[in-house]
Amino acid sequence: MFTIREWVQPATLEEAYTTLISKKMNTVLGGCLFLKMGSKRIGTAIDLSHPNLELKGITEHDEWFEIGAMTTFREIETYAAFQNYFQGVLPKSVSDVIGVQFRNGVTVGASVFSKYGFSDLITVLLALDAEVELFHGGRKTLQEFLDQPYKKDILTKIWLRKNNRKASYQNLRNSKSDYAILNVAVSELEGQWRIAVGARPQRAMLAEKASQELSSIEQMAKLAAEELTFGTNMRASAEYRQALCSVLVQRAIMEVRQC
Repeated sequence: MFTIREWVQPATLEEAYTTLISKKMNTVLGGCLFLKMGSKRIGTAIDLSHPNLELKGITEHDEWFEIGAMTTFREIETYAAFQNYFQGVLPKSVSDVIGVQFRNGVTVGASVFSKYGFSDLITVLLALDAEVELFHGGRKTLQEFLDQPYKKDILTKIWLRKNNRKASYQNLRNSKSDYAILNVAVSELEGQWRIAVGARPQRAMLAEKASQELSSIEQMAKLAAEELTFGTNMRASAEYRQALCSVLVQRAIMEVRQC
């Protein structure tokens, strides 16, 4: 549940950003699905759905996919080109998020900018070496964005390079529509590996030592479980997540090698 004192729908990103930084309690609205699950008092709610902002939809360029911040999970799930690129990990990562009605409202920008620990999409985007574009902060890698402290800004786009990167997404849930106990995404491009683990329950991180270990699948999986930290919540203990990490990473690597 959240309360809003004032609602605005800017026609330009400059207007939206100026409103955002003018007061501490001003907030950008995404799809509002996750916002409804918490409790927040909003001074001015900034709606980014004005068509002039051009933040909705997916555009395929010669070398990149451009994903607007107001693009929904359902659009990611049903976009035809994503079924073929990266072994379909993008649609797979969002297809179990609660239900179709929910996925029709959840936006990519809100999920990524909020750095949700439970996000399946962030884990996959991190493994795919995605880039984010911020109105004030400019364009940078998703990893760089996740590592930096929170600062008011507007995420406008996600960029994915079109290449021959092979990828796998693995997760374990107590039930199909529940949040993941742990999620894992692994990718490989020209011998370079990226192993990302999320829902630890902290936000997704790269297992960098494991990504550089090429001796064996078992060793890569073991290192991933050892170098990352895990926490306990209502879904699983830290010890269980650590053991699960090794299993899911091993499965993902094997799947990528079979591609």
